[in-house]
Amino acid sequence: MESLATIRQLPYRYAVAIDSRDMDMLVGLFVADVRVGKDEIGREALKRWFTRTMSRSKASCHFVGNHMVDFDDADHAHGIVYCHDELEQPEDGHWMQGMLQYWDDYRRLDGEWYFERRKFHRLYLVDWLTRPSHGAGNETGRGALRSYQLPEAYPSWNEFWDRVANEGA
Repeated sequence: MESLATIRQLPYRYAVAIDSRDMDMLVGLFVADVRVGKDEIGREALKRWFTRTMSRSKASCHFVGNHMVDFDDADHAHGIVYCHDELEQPEDGHWMQGMLQYWDDYRRLDGEWYFERRKFHRLYLVDWLTRPSHGAGNETGRGALRSYQLPEAYPSWNEFWDRVANEGA
């Protein structure tokens, strides 16, 4: 239970660090050997990446919701975290709102839990005045975060619809 409580604090701390632009706090939530893109490793590389990425939005607000955690062993776990985010886009004077999930891998080192990896899956990202639709905003190429389309990112999603098509539910 203690490990679960500690892991569940990671996404909350991540949201506060992102929204306050506290890059030192943010990268401290990740393992020291975190992989950044295809070619870089380490917290300093991650700090540079987050600084570039988060400088594209002025203000932001990340609201963390559902959080499922499964333990692989005593020092490894994985989970899915739901998040509603709001991003001020100063270049066009808009506020964007979106829903996303982070698919996380966690690792315990020296008794402390860290993010090992966060994979970003977006349901939508739209201007505040726009009603969201499936995939809205994913095709615009906004921002440096590569997102994976929800709900198609789940292997079970396509399996379900293939089964429905084949069985004629």
